[in-house]
Amino acid sequence: MSSSVTTPIEAEDATSAVTVPRRRRRDSGDEGDTRRTNWWATALIAVCSLTVLIPLYLAIAVALKTPAQLAGGTGFELPWPINWGNFAVAWERTAFPQALLNTALITVGSVVFTLLTSSLVAYALARNLHRPFFKGVFYYLLAALFIPFPIIMLPLVKQTSLLGLDNPGGMVLLYTIYGLSLNIFIYTAFIRSIPLELEEAARMDGASTFRVFRQIIFPLLMPMNATVGILTCVWAWNDFIMPLVVLTSPSDRTLSLAQYVFQGQYNTDYTVAFASYLMAMAPLLIVYIFSQRWVISGVMRGSIK
Repeated sequence: MSSSVTTPIEAEDATSAVTVPRRRRRDSGDEGDTRRTNWWATALIAVCSLTVLIPLYLAIAVALKTPAQLAGGTGFELPWPINWGNFAVAWERTAFPQALLNTALITVGSVVFTLLTSSLVAYALARNLHRPFFKGVFYYLLAALFIPFPIIMLPLVKQTSLLGLDNPGGMVLLYTIYGLSLNIFIYTAFIRSIPLELEEAARMDGASTFRVFRQIIFPLLMPMNATVGILTCVWAWNDFIMPLVVLTSPSDRTLSLAQYVFQGQYNTDYTVAFASYLMAMAPLLIVYIFSQRWVISGVMRGSIK
């Protein structure tokens, strides 16, 4: 007569062999709803997105017509024969090379100084928002977003004239200062999402605050730098009202001011004007086509983190 003894390991194996793991039943209905494509909404968004091509086509069509062709139609007709001479006339009447150089210098200078100053100020505020003084400065800068530019336009003209800032250098300084509020708002949320452990490890190795910002924080801000840089570039390139009231020398005028020569008291040379608009839009359009994804990705990263 033999007796069998069951060890704990054998009992566990037997239990696992008998017990069949239950599979979680997938609710195909709910999951299908989340993955289903709303084709009506997609088609509506696509149609609304394509409407931007209408003014672009109109600008190209008008720029390639003669005044007689424009006067004899609605403007949407195909230009035939094509008049390429409008671009040559616009190049000469606007002094395009000089205006393009002035606009490029102001835009590049504004982008560079904006990235350096806004990121540095935002870093100082983001790491000290628990202190009343820095929190007050942060809200003070945000309050500037609600002040319309026409309210401060006349005092600005007086101050720039007294300080000798009515030139391209003054324009770079103004764009840097007036973009500070929005840029700090964009930077601060992203900087606060960066772990403090990275900075603490660098400080333990003897790094100063500026070195921590230069070697650790600033490289991590590349998505935000791209977003702020593109927004500043578009603003400085296309702005009309600030150069109009600040710049005094005709040789310092930007592309937007140079194109104002086509606006007369009684008539407007639309064909040549639209040719100059396309010439001024082409460099910025090329830059934006290759870099617009950084705007969306930068904003999304800041909102997710």
